[in-house]
Amino acid sequence: MIKKGLFWLSITFLYLISLLPFSLLYVLSDILFLVLYYVIGYRRKVVQENLANAFPEKSQVERSRIEKKYYRFLADLIMESIKMFSISEKYIMKHFRFNNIEDITKHFEYGKSVIAVTGHYGNWEWGSVITALMFPEPVLVVYKPLTDKNFDNILNNKRSRYGTIMVAMKNTLRKVVEFKKNGKKYVLVLVGDQTPSGDEINYFTTFLNQPTYVFLGIEKIAKLNNNPIVYFTISPYKRGYYECNIKGLIDDPAVTSEYEITEAHTRELERVIREKPEYWLWSHKRWKFKPEVIAK
Repeated sequence: MIKKGLFWLSITFLYLISLLPFSLLYVLSDILFLVLYYVIGYRRKVVQENLANAFPEKSQVERSRIEKKYYRFLADLIMESIKMFSISEKYIMKHFRFNNIEDITKHFEYGKSVIAVTGHYGNWEWGSVITALMFPEPVLVVYKPLTDKNFDNILNNKRSRYGTIMVAMKNTLRKVVEFKKNGKKYVLVLVGDQTPSGDEINYFTTFLNQPTYVFLGIEKIAKLNNNPIVYFTISPYKRGYYECNIKGLIDDPAVTSEYEITEAHTRELERVIREKPEYWLWSHKRWKFKPEVIAK
């Protein structure tokens, strides 16, 4: 009972913070940056190791500069995610724009559904909310459920408030088959840089200078229904304002070779990260499973 009370007290506190204007939220973000970076050093060893392995060609000074920029952005991302508790449709539309939407809509004209791949880059949380406002077709966003069911439900309610259909990873195939049976077109959004585990560990490639296990689920679903694939790059063009650049990757998955799709979206994410590395989730333990370790 006490635990439940504290949980709802925390949610109420976050909601009240979300009511603050962006000008004040970014003041809090500046303070949060100081706490994350200097006071508690949140996962700094993980971030430093990831940057050193990904960019051995860069000097320590260059990597430190990226590290600091990352923590500044992480603080903004946290405050912007809290803002989602109360942000209006009008406001988020003002702060988020899409480029090259025709790379998706052209496939709808031929009766095809589309798979959109993205990564933990930029403000993917806002992206999951606003994509549903851009298309008349249903938008399905695949996610990995949290262990805390209460918080998981709160997050999904927040993400689906404007029509996004949240689909637990294990239910993806079932949901896609259901839509196909009913003859419904859709946009299926998948995050391509999740860390696979258990039976999902089947294929590795080189990503950011390191052997890295990647999911094959995107490729399997695309080939099953011959869904064209696009890539979503979500990045800020000024503080608090984001754009999603849509890029066509694969128009006809049925004719691709094995792992071609997986390599295509992995290489695209890598290109985006190398261009502006501070917007990727460097504090994530992406390389906790190493191919050479598992092979032993």
